[in-house]
Amino acid sequence: MPAQPTILLLDDDQDFLDLYREMLGQHLPSMPEVRVANSGTRALSILESEQFNLLIADLSMSKMDGLQVLTIARRKFPHLRLVVLTGIRDEQFRTRAYALGVDQYWLKPETEQEMGLFMESMESLISRESQEGFRGVQSKGLVDIIQLECLSQSSCVLKITNGMTEGRIFIQSGEVFDAELPGLTSEPAFQRILAWKTGSFETLPADPSRVRTIFSSYQGLLLNTAQAIDEAASFDEQPAAPSGDSGTPAPVQNSRAASLLAEVSQMEGVEFVLALGREKNQTQEFWGLDNPKPISEFTKETLDNFRALGERLHVGDLQQITGQGLQHKVAVAPCGNSDICVGFPAAVSQEHLRDSFKSILSKWAS
Repeated sequence: MPAQPTILLLDDDQDFLDLYREMLGQHLPSMPEVRVANSGTRALSILESEQFNLLIADLSMSKMDGLQVLTIARRKFPHLRLVVLTGIRDEQFRTRAYALGVDQYWLKPETEQEMGLFMESMESLISRESQEGFRGVQSKGLVDIIQLECLSQSSCVLKITNGMTEGRIFIQSGEVFDAELPGLTSEPAFQRILAWKTGSFETLPADPSRVRTIFSSYQGLLLNTAQAIDEAASFDEQPAAPSGDSGTPAPVQNSRAASLLAEVSQMEGVEFVLALGREKNQTQEFWGLDNPKPISEFTKETLDNFRALGERLHVGDLQQITGQGLQHKVAVAPCGNSDICVGFPAAVSQEHLRDSFKSILSKWAS
């Protein structure tokens, strides 16, 4: 992709094209180059001849409608980010658009607040260089999307994925009804999902049968979550415990790590857990290991080798590795800024290992 972000804006209303070309081109921090097209055939022709970061398309157009354009664009240009910007208030259109793989579906903003959210989300979508953030929205944008869904009184399910861990937030008529993670539901699950720093998100059709477990307003939920994240961050800022005489880092760096390790140690079948920081000079946390050095070396070497293999094969980011020895089954995966290794008894089932490891990763990702 070129250094300067590029956006293609598709709509058959020329006044709309002129207005949004100016707004996107001059008011986004990344100062993108904005091209416009007033028909689907023209948009596809431009996409064939030039590279773009983002396509923003209306749905209601003559000859070739926006859904047809998005279908072709998703198939021909899989790395292009797609946004619907329409005046059509139709849940069926919305569902069909997300089924095609669009990143976001927006009703044309009618207030200054909605316009601000739209502009921030477009900036997040075209800021591809950041290592943190969500596909579709960055961490701040995830909050914005929840606000937008609630403000517009919509009903949907937000599916958020962090590595191999999947969470869901259920919204009905503009209210957050429930949230879930492996082994966690309701408001604690909501808080943990919003604490994730990386991942991807997808908007799914609403689940009308979902039983409500969250009764706080979405404003209160977001405020409580922000406070909980700030409190957790204050633990991380505490100085690390000193190393022992052998140079091995002390087993617990801070109160948050101690709490996590204590929680994981109570999980059925977990024999040991190690979290190895990837940043320079970052210490490690572990439980159930008298000497963590061999496991640390195994974890780092294994993940580094598989990351290098994945890059050579162009198969995407590494998700998880599992292995079995005479005494243990071991699961290893990257998680945030750490590499996680968990040991289980050799006799444990693959299903139990998978479910337990997902739960551990969701805890550590927060």
